[in-house]
Amino acid sequence: MPATTVARPTGIYAAGDLYDAIYRGRGKDYRAEAAVVARHIRRHHPGAASLLDVGCGTGGHLRYFAQEFTRCEGIDAADGMLEVCRRENPDVPVATGDMRAFRTGRRYDAVVSLFSAVGNLGGTGELDASLASFAAHLEPGGVVVVEPWWFPANFTPDHVGASVSTVDGRTVARVSHTVREGDAASRMEVHYVVAEPGKGVRHFTDTHVMALFTREQYETAFTRAGLAVEYVTGEYPGNGLFVGVLRAGR
Repeated sequence: MPATTVARPTGIYAAGDLYDAIYRGRGKDYRAEAAVVARHIRRHHPGAASLLDVGCGTGGHLRYFAQEFTRCEGIDAADGMLEVCRRENPDVPVATGDMRAFRTGRRYDAVVSLFSAVGNLGGTGELDASLASFAAHLEPGGVVVVEPWWFPANFTPDHVGASVSTVDGRTVARVSHTVREGDAASRMEVHYVVAEPGKGVRHFTDTHVMALFTREQYETAFTRAGLAVEYVTGEYPGNGLFVGVLRAGR
């Protein structure tokens, strides 16, 4: 897969091993989430055989998609995440890419973007560009599945989150505080403390500004990309899923 030149993420996104340890320790159920997504893909495209995971991260979902679909690939903007993904999924091709403008040179029966990766976009123009990129990589009748970040209407300001995970002898404590930033974004300040035998203790911080797109803005981006869209809740943790199907003639 050809790589796209993008700004290199820093902080936790540059530390794939730590990121993976945090969510493994918290019990994130990648298998169950991937099964829900695959079920929605099959509902619209029973014969789907190929999938591209955009913002694949360390490959938590991708490893299960690879068991479900004949051909799977992934892209992510963070080389630190892809390093873990390649190690854990050596048979799955992955490459560095920007969801707003990537080009793999291939088409897929399904394109997915999970774990609220689209929240990192910088406005509705970038959301439109990303959905257009997703749709441009679909085979006729193909399906796009997107896990959104929170909407302005259901975002909880002043939220504090905390977790402590110990994996392979390394302990990672994570504490976050999230507030509203302007009318259309959330701002999450995160502190990490990492303790390892033989290495001692270190601390670093991250700031994540995430777009608070409305449901209508997501649906408009899907429609502009030529996708018939539905919003589904109740089966997937978090804020549900948008499922789009490429309309005939696109």
